[in-house]
Amino acid sequence: MTNQSEQWTSKIGFILAAAGSAIGLGAVWKLPYVAGTNGGAAFFLIFILLTLTLGVSLLLAEFILGRSTGKDAIQAYKTAAPGTPWYFVGLLGIAASFLLLSFYSVVGGWIVIYFVRSITGQLSPPDGNFELLFESITANPLEVGLAHLAFMVMAVLVVQTGIQKGIERASKWLMPALFILFIIIVIRSVTLDGAMEGVAFFLQPDFSEVTGETFLFALGQAFFALSLGVSVMVTYSSYVPKRESLTRSAGSIVGLSLFIALLSGLAIFPAVFALGFEPSEGPPLIFIVLPAVFNELAFGTFFFALFAALLLFATLTSAFSLLEILIAPFTKKDPSKRKKVAWTSGLLVYLMGIPSALSFGILSDWLIFGDIFFNQMDYLVSNILLPLGALLISLFVPWKISKSVLRDELLQGSNLGSGFFSTWLFMLRFVTPLAIIIVFLYVLGWLPGIGPTI
Repeated sequence: MTNQSEQWTSKIGFILAAAGSAIGLGAVWKLPYVAGTNGGAAFFLIFILLTLTLGVSLLLAEFILGRSTGKDAIQAYKTAAPGTPWYFVGLLGIAASFLLLSFYSVVGGWIVIYFVRSITGQLSPPDGNFELLFESITANPLEVGLAHLAFMVMAVLVVQTGIQKGIERASKWLMPALFILFIIIVIRSVTLDGAMEGVAFFLQPDFSEVTGETFLFALGQAFFALSLGVSVMVTYSSYVPKRESLTRSAGSIVGLSLFIALLSGLAIFPAVFALGFEPSEGPPLIFIVLPAVFNELAFGTFFFALFAALLLFATLTSAFSLLEILIAPFTKKDPSKRKKVAWTSGLLVYLMGIPSALSFGILSDWLIFGDIFFNQMDYLVSNILLPLGALLISLFVPWKISKSVLRDELLQGSNLGSGFFSTWLFMLRFVTPLAIIIVFLYVLGWLPGIGPTI
């Protein structure tokens, strides 16, 4: 591996930063509304199974590619397979990360708005209708535009300072606090009158509601929740020292991600049913339900302001990883360019995100294939680009990197033996790509003899 200008200073720093990439809106914002519109508990169970099988195998694949080469998302593929067009996978990942961050940062802007309103006493609507409050906020082009800009500025300010002083230092302090506050919210949510109906919706599967799209969305969420398919983890793992165990790090990251996903569902769905909301509210779910939940708490305004601040940080940690993959190709060899490249990338992401920011307001009538721009960007990235990138990675790593390198990187620093390596390699070579292909064919209706539901 080539010498790096920076590395993670500790294992926990890498784990928290990588987990933060997933624990942001992937679990807190996206999973509850995707689960709410795709069968609740049945979706969640499918999501867990896909995460523990396909997700883990792909996460380790990206880790191995990144650390074995020590390169960014493009150069890693060029180093592992010189003279081939496989570096296109890295380009695809960068493009997907760019598009993902463009609408993700819009949601980050919404969180900025809610945080500012909570500390200035402007969050509680006079009639208690938080749905109308959210609609009025997202329909205001000036407010969402400025908040979107503020979010991107905060992300760039951290990433421009580097891996150790920026991303790692912030992750070590604020991620644990997010866990603590999440548990507080869960306790309050499940003790509301009528909350058990929401718990049942989230934890008692009803497979009669499962369709082919359920699997597609669950697969996309599994990749989204671990930041897979866009080579983000290739970039992050390129900063990991050789002495660290990739399997232990992967286990910790997946465990934290699933734990937060569980807490997120238990924080939101009991409140959804207890307060009379629909679980299929969609993307605005967290911005309608959570303020209502805090409204039921003693000192709710204070707690919501604190939670909004930590949710903002969790959102930013995901943005850090998406920004890092954009700037790493230009700064790995010349770190002096980091500040300039970070600000340029942030500006381009902001401009790309403007249509998404206006999708719930002045551009709400501008439909693409029957849906608003924001939703179509979400669908394109989560359900097409991420699985496609994951499919290509699952084909590249096990067939283009030598078995000796794969074995050494996978087993380094762990007590796992050749049996684990063989199982993982088989999963990555055959099961993972086949599963991704089948889900695509199923949803497209190209599998003869199989109906649209199961």
